[in-house]
Amino acid sequence: MAEIGKDIDFAKSLLNAGEIVGLPTETVYGLAGNALDEEAILKIYSAKNRPKFDPLIAHTDSIEKVETLVCEFPEKARQLALAFWPGPLTLLLSKSDKIPDLLTSGLSRVAIRIPDHPMTLELLSKLDFPLAAPSANPFGFVSPTKASHVQDQLGEKISYILNGGKCRVGLESTIVGFEDDEVVIHRLGGLGIEEIERVVGKVKMKLNKSSNPDAPGMLKSHYSPGVPLIIGNIREELRNVGSKKIGVISFGEVFHDAHVMEVLSPTRDIQQAAKNLFGALRVMKDENVDIILTEKFPEEGIGRAINDRLERAAAR
Repeated sequence: MAEIGKDIDFAKSLLNAGEIVGLPTETVYGLAGNALDEEAILKIYSAKNRPKFDPLIAHTDSIEKVETLVCEFPEKARQLALAFWPGPLTLLLSKSDKIPDLLTSGLSRVAIRIPDHPMTLELLSKLDFPLAAPSANPFGFVSPTKASHVQDQLGEKISYILNGGKCRVGLESTIVGFEDDEVVIHRLGGLGIEEIERVVGKVKMKLNKSSNPDAPGMLKSHYSPGVPLIIGNIREELRNVGSKKIGVISFGEVFHDAHVMEVLSPTRDIQQAAKNLFGALRVMKDENVDIILTEKFPEEGIGRAINDRLERAAAR
């Protein structure tokens, strides 16, 4: 199993040697390797069992470093970067020749961001290269929000996990691209659309759910807890499921008929709910429920991203 610790210099030495490590961000834990090294990228794909047509996100620690990795930086992209980096925002930008095609699955744009976690920012500042860091879980399964989650799912495939505590946001980053003068949302995530629109005005939605995504993390079936998941009226669904072992994930209400009950936020705080979502899905899997019942969350702010993750978890 992997060693779990807080030794940033040890993580740096492994990355410099072409190895991959688990590391914390404010969104979820990432499985990181040198984003400019095809061998390291291949190790990420292999460890995750991730198809190579699903591109990866590059992470670095400054806008100046980002500028060396892209061909152009549109004005609206710069406005968003200045407003929200470090933070749960990924920008899709035309890549420079430094970026291997393997990282972008042959696409002309690279997904890139500056994460908001002190340990990972310190690590990135000590490296001469950006890090590819998709979520540190087997492909298609629930993303990890604690070092122990990485250990449970990938501990036998990596040697070190940098432990930065529980992730503050708990959902992956929002992915934003640019078409002519339009700002385009490709993936809902930890940064709300309303916040983005306050900086750049009205945005366009282009949420790809095909098997040929043009941004990372966009496949229709994803975040699987390993058991069927139904989104609807929890009380009604409880009457219809018979004698099965039922797990319920609710926003704020407790359902006493459930065998396993996870309330994401007793005070119905949408940020707290997002932070706890993946952990709740993981509890359901660990408790071996037969079916998971959940509900639709408010379609505003990060609530949209919660609904997106639940819909992908429910897809067969």
